[in-house]
Amino acid sequence: MKKIALLGSAAALALAALGGAALAEYPEKPVTFVVPWPPGDLEDVLTRMIAEELQAQTGVPAAVVNKPGGGGVVGGLDVATAAPDGYTIGSLTVGIPTVKTMGPDAQFAADALEPVGIFLTYPFLIAAKADAPYSSMAELAEYSKANPVRLGHFGYGIEPTMMTVYGVQELGGAFSAEAAFDAVDCSTLANGDADVINTTAQLVLSCLGEIKVLATITGDRTAITPDVPTLGEQVPALQGASLWNGLFVPKGTPQEVKDKIAAVAQTVVASEAAQEIAKTTGALVYWQDQAAATEQVAKDMVDLAALREKLGVTE
Repeated sequence: MKKIALLGSAAALALAALGGAALAEYPEKPVTFVVPWPPGDLEDVLTRMIAEELQAQTGVPAAVVNKPGGGGVVGGLDVATAAPDGYTIGSLTVGIPTVKTMGPDAQFAADALEPVGIFLTYPFLIAAKADAPYSSMAELAEYSKANPVRLGHFGYGIEPTMMTVYGVQELGGAFSAEAAFDAVDCSTLANGDADVINTTAQLVLSCLGEIKVLATITGDRTAITPDVPTLGEQVPALQGASLWNGLFVPKGTPQEVKDKIAAVAQTVVASEAAQEIAKTTGALVYWQDQAAATEQVAKDMVDLAALREKLGVTE
């Protein structure tokens, strides 16, 4: 019996060694980075840089696939249900591992995704046409009491939309209508699809001088809109509100694989090219490791659940 046990232990050790060798060779086949939004925004640009660096370091193809829809649910679900082997990596905004796991219509569990790290804080903003009869959130709220104001956004239940709606409500106003768009950019205002939009600065950089920015949903004022107060400055209940994007993998992905992905991402965010993007867009580009990212997700779960409750969001 003892000899059999010893042989079993030896076999287990051999299998473990083989498993370690396999992990050491990651990646051995093409890697897919899933971005649950259309191409062109900051998370898409930076994720493509990370994919290119992974391919350059390993010689294995790595590509970004854009899967917009459902306010990020389509792409998020694709990652959450993938095999936990590191070959499907999500580049996900704060709401996907938090808000999209809440409520009776949640498509996946809160623990279905694990963070590799966070690499971006968006310069998200609230804007209107240049000739809008309001220049601040308070003026917008006051105007909305007697006039219809339509909000354009990426999805009603996602965090920047909830923050915008709640901010106007806190100031005594309300939007008369709202609508979600796959892309919220210069044309959304120019075509009259909405009176006010919330979007990332990257999508309106080309017309930034032709629109009126009412607030930024950032912890601090951005480098490209230094004279525009943050939403938290104008609505104290939302002080410190900001939005991030990180790399996530399915639960159970080996730590060695997550560490390799993280090392590549760290190389990219520290590069001159990535930091130049930060300077020209007002974004923060950095690396928050797995432990810190896990704490950030837990905190945002609590804060965003409270915001949903205040707004009466049940879906």
